[in-house]
Amino acid sequence: MVELHKVPRGTWIRVIDPDVVPPAAPNPEKGERIFFDHIDGMYSFCKREDGTIIHLVAWQEVEIDTEQEGE
Repeated sequence: MVELHKVPRGTWIRVIDPDVVPPAAPNPEKGERIFFDHIDGMYSFCKREDGTIIHLVAWQEVEIDTEQEGE
């Protein structure tokens, strides 16, 4: 496990236990595969596999997905 802000940009991750998200933003699912683009303040800019934008907190516990295909 690693906090999201320590993950390299452009990495596929899996969410461990979803934390807080901005108001009215979609909630991540536990174990969901997400493409991490970058940190923007206390939140991040990420995309789901279907292209939906999602914002995780910078301290979100994640695992780096070893299958780096996709984005």
